[in-house]
Amino acid sequence: MALQNGVLVHGPTAWGCAVRGENGQLFVASGRKPQLAPLARKKLPILRGPIAIAEAFALLPTVRRSIPQARFPFEQPSVLGAIFGTALAARLLRRSRLSAGTRELAAAGVAFMPAALALRGPNLAEYHGAEHISIGTYENGGEPAPKEHPRCGSQLIAPMVATTLVANVVAAKAPPGTRSITRLLGTAGAIGGSVEVFSWVARNPDRRLARVLARPGFEIQRHLSTAQPSGEQLEVANAARDACLALERPAA
Repeated sequence: MALQNGVLVHGPTAWGCAVRGENGQLFVASGRKPQLAPLARKKLPILRGPIAIAEAFALLPTVRRSIPQARFPFEQPSVLGAIFGTALAARLLRRSRLSAGTRELAAAGVAFMPAALALRGPNLAEYHGAEHISIGTYENGGEPAPKEHPRCGSQLIAPMVATTLVANVVAAKAPPGTRSITRLLGTAGAIGGSVEVFSWVARNPDRRLARVLARPGFEIQRHLSTAQPSGEQLEVANAARDACLALERPAA
């Protein structure tokens, strides 16, 4: 996860975070990741995606306590305003007279506004690129990696938009009293299904279908969500990566 002023790296059981303070000082912290439902995550494929995402968000307060200097992407006032604004816009769209498919497609498009605003902020795209280069270089045995990475969350966007759109169209046709719970269950299923697609693509990079499914995510990274980092930003990403690895290696 790229921050406004650093990088947060997730390993299988540990995390590492490094940020650059306002005076240029490097702050580093690490620890063990929360495990919300480890058995369900191993045994129930569709549920492990939502559980992993919940664990990632559950970790953020710990990161903030460990490094008060960390600035998360959603802390920008413009992004917070966009989050509330898009929630209201999506609600109004779903009450409009447009067809169910058009309403949900428009709501899905509006939902990307907060992320787009966050990426326009200073340094976030650069730290995202630094995160990918740092992790990719480690995985390549020290050979420099590009700023695009096959396991970036950008790869989730295309399957998640498609599955969420279908789930919300179905929910819109449900009886009025059940639409909220139907939409909630559909969204959870869409997230779980998208993560399974994402995992399959990551495990099968040489298959033609995997390359086709991965292409939208790579293009989003190349043109929107990442930028070439400076040497100082790459140093921050490497510090976060190494702090995480220091905790993962003894358990290996």
